[in-house]
Amino acid sequence: MKKFYNINRRKFLELFGCTCCGFLTSSCATVPITDRRQLTIYPESTINAQAAKAYEKLKNSKKIKLIAKGKDFNNVVDIGEKISKSVSIFFKNQNLNDPTSNFDWEYILIDNKKVKNAWCMPGGKIAVYTGILDVTKNINGLAAVMGHEIAHAVAKHSVERMSAAMAVNVTTQIADIFTGGKISQTRNTVGRATGMDVLQLGVMNPFGRKQESEADYLGLIFSSLSGYNIKEAVNLWERMKEANKGKEPPQFMSTHPSSDNRIISLNKWIPKVILEYPPLKT
Repeated sequence: MKKFYNINRRKFLELFGCTCCGFLTSSCATVPITDRRQLTIYPESTINAQAAKAYEKLKNSKKIKLIAKGKDFNNVVDIGEKISKSVSIFFKNQNLNDPTSNFDWEYILIDNKKVKNAWCMPGGKIAVYTGILDVTKNINGLAAVMGHEIAHAVAKHSVERMSAAMAVNVTTQIADIFTGGKISQTRNTVGRATGMDVLQLGVMNPFGRKQESEADYLGLIFSSLSGYNIKEAVNLWERMKEANKGKEPPQFMSTHPSSDNRIISLNKWIPKVILEYPPLKT
């Protein structure tokens, strides 16, 4: 019986390995501009549809108040339209596929001073909270924030995150089959003892920080192409650092790089981006 089990396990691993290699190879994509390889198992069309539905639900929610006119709202829309247009023109000029060709861009401004945030859902659904305006301070600061969020959508980071989560779950389940559940046991033991998920800390958090840094870099490029002063991005993060003083977790526990590391990276990238990605003539 033992011999029979070992033979079947070996055959299964060979089959599983070949199948996964072929599947993962066919499910790999490349992030525009950075050329980083990424896993894209999860269908983008599904995520975009889910995002559009959630966005519509949010807009109709009685729990939030939307600002649909005025200077701040106009700035959000103007910056969003300018950056989205620049992204499309850039890829067209490079004779590359426009990753936003199937996007349905939309912008809302949410009246909530307590929330210092903005986001861009897959498919180009953007929300800005009024709280972030106290940190952005000006047009160039707001462009830095929106450029970063738009970069997440252009780079298909949501597709990649969903795909990575699926891959981690499958890999963990397969490993548990051949280790007698040791992976899950260790994960649960450490979780109970420390309150931390080892896979989150060791896999997903570093993965998230990589995406955030990539969005910082691409966001600089998109803002520069749109004619904004990208040097303001450093000032923005200095202000963000001050606003988050005492609230920022250690970097290893976060899906985001620390403010200090972001500022270092931005200072390194800005001279190169200014030279290589000047404002487009539109």
